[in-house]
Amino acid sequence: MAIQTVGIIGAGQMGNGIAHVFAAAGFDVLLHDISPEAVTKALAKIASNIDRQIKKGKLAETNKIDILSRIKSSDALDVIGKCDLIIEAATEVEKIKHQIFSDLAPHLGEDTILTSNTSSISITRLAAATAKPEKFMGLHFMNPVPVMQLVELIRGIATDEPTFRALEEVVIRLGKTSTSSEDFPAFIVNRILMPMINEAVYTLYEGVGTVQSIDTSLKLGANHPMGPLELADFIGLDTCLAIMNVLHEGLADTKYRPCPLLVKYVEAGWLGRKSQRGFYDYRNSPPVPTR
Repeated sequence: MAIQTVGIIGAGQMGNGIAHVFAAAGFDVLLHDISPEAVTKALAKIASNIDRQIKKGKLAETNKIDILSRIKSSDALDVIGKCDLIIEAATEVEKIKHQIFSDLAPHLGEDTILTSNTSSISITRLAAATAKPEKFMGLHFMNPVPVMQLVELIRGIATDEPTFRALEEVVIRLGKTSTSSEDFPAFIVNRILMPMINEAVYTLYEGVGTVQSIDTSLKLGANHPMGPLELADFIGLDTCLAIMNVLHEGLADTKYRPCPLLVKYVEAGWLGRKSQRGFYDYRNSPPVPTR
């Protein structure tokens, strides 16, 4: 399967990063979002990230125009559907993803590979809602996409071998490294990472340590580049909660119960960096802990 055209549905934090790395690797990208404003912001973000790479000497100035010229926006699903590869990068809500796949169904090309960037939802269950589950896979990028090296490949029960091999080759062309995960809740990275973050929130909730002491302890005591609460804010507390709920419901083990404090923060709309408040208040410089 020769893949050259890539449709990306969802122009948020993950979608714009995915568009960036595909265009930089020479793919032709069509970026779609229900919000035209989101696409405009995504293109500006990509340009800004390219400028940062140029400033750091990781990219030549002449490459900027080439990369941006490979990214086009499209609000027509019939056009997106004809791409060789489609990556759904919408919000982590299964109902929304099912609707996207349903809307795409009449427009998919004969050989189109359909994928989801879901960080936790069952690939087999998502694939079952499509017409060709054998050509469906999980293609899970890490955030921020231009920086992080890993891509998780997750096969559903019906995914065929040519689809898996084609996506392995795509990851190589991107200059990234793939790991293969079985289709269990949250796959590999988030199966390990999210319970750690949830435990850090419990540690705060129970008064074992402050926000600052918890993050400092993991940065200096475990050599983590970012503390778990700072990382939760970066990921988005709503996303962390959604993944913990998938783990709790999918594995039926109380050790995956979301911390009540995490639930309260999400209920308050304190979702981390994207809402300016989470475990830190980002309206201040430098950010200050909110507890």
